Amino acid sequence: MWWRSILFYAILSGVFFTIVIHALWILSWIVSKLAGWHIHYAPFAYTNMAVVLLFWAMFLYGHYVGRYRVEVNHVTFSSKSLPPSFDGLRLIHISDLHVDSYNEHPEALERIVDMMNAGNADIICFTGDVTTGSFHEIKRFIPVLQRLRARDGVVSVLGNHDFFIYCREYHNDRERSAAADALTLLEEKDLGWHVLRNSSVLLHRGCDSIAVAGVDNITGHQGFATIQKGNLPAAMKGLDGIFTILLTHDPGHWRAEVLPKSHASLTLSGHTHAAQWRILGWSLSNLFFDECDGRYDEGSRSLYVNAGLGCTAPFRISCPSEITVITLSAR
Repeated sequence: MWWRSILFYAILSGVFFTIVIHALWILSWIVSKLAGWHIHYAPFAYTNMAVVLLFWAMFLYGHYVGRYRVEVNHVTFSSKSLPPSFDGLRLIHISDLHVDSYNEHPEALERIVDMMNAGNADIICFTGDVTTGSFHEIKRFIPVLQRLRARDGVVSVLGNHDFFIYCREYHNDRERSAAADALTLLEEKDLGWHVLRNSSVLLHRGCDSIAVAGVDNITGHQGFATIQKGNLPAAMKGLDGIFTILLTHDPGHWRAEVLPKSHASLTLSGHTHAAQWRILGWSLSNLFFDECDGRYDEGSRSLYVNAGLGCTAPFRISCPSEITVITLSAR
């Protein structure tokens, strides 16, 4: 239940700030005794109360308001290797749905689907984590997710949560793999998505083609280790000389393997959620990832990390859910 998570974060923040502020009080008291000063406790107590109440108010705002805010970001990616007939292709990038985030307010997900459909995309690219824990979470949302529309359809990959490594419902790797396969089948048969399990698909415009490749979750050398299921060489097989967009859930994979071992021009990722909390535009996920939020360029190649739509912690503070509209340019 969400209220348990809110209570956990409220207690955690209260204890943390109480310890920090009282540690400052003790240090100040020791210094004052050595220096012969007199220092009052009251300012520290009032500061502690104000800071804790401020954070509690932020958590409540992030839970009831912040996590339902949606931001549409527009990005242009230019590449001389893009075939001219794909100039202007409109791609919508989403990530980290975590559909259980919408159990309380399913109409919020319906609004997001409407926003994406209104974007008239050529293709929708989803970079994983449709679930949080159980395979069964997605079933009530099948009707709304079936409504996603794009000229070339929806392509997706599986993220770390889609392998159900955090769910006690599955007791071993065999059961978790079977659940991931069942999720793949559901996305393809019930939702009509094309799931890229270390594979690729070609898009055609006249005589020209570009590729969208996708890998199962691969953890890079950043963040925290999750699960290694991806196979980049398999996903890129047969794509030499073809302009390629790669979907890989964990952005740490980009610098660890994608840049040195593939020719993918544009890589799309998610996973970090931008920590669901930004401070003056700075994401807390910067503490764990070199590439964690937004666009990164390395020569003529780029990575875009989407901040996600759903939540794992039950709040978003100064970090709205994100829909990214990427326009390809051959200029």
